[in-house]
Amino acid sequence: MSGLHVRPARPFDGGAMADLLNEIIRIGGTTAIEGPVTGDELREWLADAAAWHVAEDAGEIVGFQWVEHRPDLPADAVSIATFARPGRQGLGIGSKLFEATRAATREAGIRAIHAVIADYNDSGRAYYRSRGFERIAGAPEGKVVKLYRLR
Repeated sequence: MSGLHVRPARPFDGGAMADLLNEIIRIGGTTAIEGPVTGDELREWLADAAAWHVAEDAGEIVGFQWVEHRPDLPADAVSIATFARPGRQGLGIGSKLFEATRAATREAGIRAIHAVIADYNDSGRAYYRSRGFERIAGAPEGKVVKLYRLR
């Protein structure tokens, strides 16, 4: 992982990100996204995101993370989603992605990052806890909501 590099995502990353996400969806258990996605769909999502980063290792996208504004959150808050290539988790991908996301959101004046995680997603809950997210009350059925306050 010495070649791990994080950078802002670009539209041309859509296909590679879709391939990674579709692999995660096929395995199941760590994302609420149920059906396959296309590169074009991810490019549309990218256009609406507040910040979006990819992690590359030797030119291969091994993870990505985005934050987006949602109408159910305050204007100074965003929702986060994180994905790492199966078999590559635990190698610093999520840590590097969150460093970039935290810096971008801070710079944009964001004060809070929300994570909504399926209650069966043990690795997702552990990941956000390890970043300093705190569990908050009021989660929808079957979900855990965590909050990270930017200082």
